[in-house]
Amino acid sequence: MELNEKDVSTVFKALCDENRVLILKYLMSGEKCACRLLEDLDIAQSTLSHHMKILTDSGIVSGRKEGKWMHYSVSEAGIDVAVAYLNALKGQ
Repeated sequence: MELNEKDVSTVFKALCDENRVLILKYLMSGEKCACRLLEDLDIAQSTLSHHMKILTDSGIVSGRKEGKWMHYSVSEAGIDVAVAYLNALKGQ
């Protein structure tokens, strides 16, 4: 796998914040509505939007709109890319 510095940094930016890691932990049990994440995390909607943009831009999380709410889930393909980047950096 060729390492594109911009793509690699986007993925790891998503993983370098405690709140985003916590969001990923919540999403590991399945898809969650943004409304549920707001309740569970006790954060402002603007803060959640900021974190979700970074996570979705990285490809690690995918979102779908249903009515007025977004529903988020972990993207297996995005996780595979992050693992491939780590392996490439390791030299495998």
